[in-house]
Amino acid sequence: MTNRIKPNMDVIGADGVHVGTVDRVEGDRIKLKKSDGFGSHEGHHHFIEMGLVAGIEGDKVRLSANADIAVTLEEEPSGRPVKLE
Repeated sequence: MTNRIKPNMDVIGADGVHVGTVDRVEGDRIKLKKSDGFGSHEGHHHFIEMGLVAGIEGDKVRLSANADIAVTLEEEPSGRPVKLE
């Protein structure tokens, strides 16, 4: 499925809420465009684990988690996402 995810695709939570726009795929994660931050996540890149991808519909990447859950993942110094408390 990774090879079907392309730059500028919309990333949509299971609840239908826009999470971000694909910048590119890096390994087993989707890197979202910095300019398309969600709430307190503005101004830096956000990553979505491929495990959260439920499917691809046209130019949209659908997640298995709601948008508010998907955006609680943040990049840590190791480059891996962590859940914010």
